[in-house]
Amino acid sequence: MTAAACLLAVQAIAAGPTFGTHGMALFGGKEGLYASHLPMFHAPHDYQVVLQVHVADARLDAALKGRLDGKTALWTVDPEKFELDRLAPDAASPLRQFKADLVLGHFEQGGKTQYRAATLVVDKVLLFRPLSPAEKTNSTATYVQIGNGKQRYLIKEIDSRPDFDHIVSYRAASHAPYAPATIAKNGMAEPDAKALAAALQATPSAIRGTVYFYTDDLR
Repeated sequence: MTAAACLLAVQAIAAGPTFGTHGMALFGGKEGLYASHLPMFHAPHDYQVVLQVHVADARLDAALKGRLDGKTALWTVDPEKFELDRLAPDAASPLRQFKADLVLGHFEQGGKTQYRAATLVVDKVLLFRPLSPAEKTNSTATYVQIGNGKQRYLIKEIDSRPDFDHIVSYRAASHAPYAPATIAKNGMAEPDAKALAAALQATPSAIRGTVYFYTDDLR
């Protein structure tokens, strides 16, 4: 057995139940950079996780934030394998950084790699929620806000099965509250921007657009 094969065998034995390739949606800009795990209702992906991150290479970090700033074009993270539960608030061995390819578009659906083997540093875990595989229906959708200052993002809490993963760009007014927004849910249809704006007591133009909306992995 080669040295590489031995290493893979050891990793396979040592790996925990959340070890795998944990793709993420990447969004943000000059005010902050964020990565949202693309979850499923089965191991090792059955957690909703949102991170605040930066690229270790300062020049690349600035370039990436400049390309993403103020835009809703989808970027994704195709990372090296790691144990997702190392991002839990009480993790015994917290994950501080990981290497990843940064992709314009979805890395599994024809996206184009822009930066290879970049080191992403985990600044803060903003959301870490285990997902239940039980079928459940909620008539409402609740969105939490992340972001600093005016440029914020609305992240739907995944709380039903089936459900959808939804990230929305929101340009908040000065001193706008950070409270979650709850709206009526229309099955698996993408929520209306006007409904989100109304729940936030914001003007419709404050909802800048959808960064990510996906249903197939949450059936």
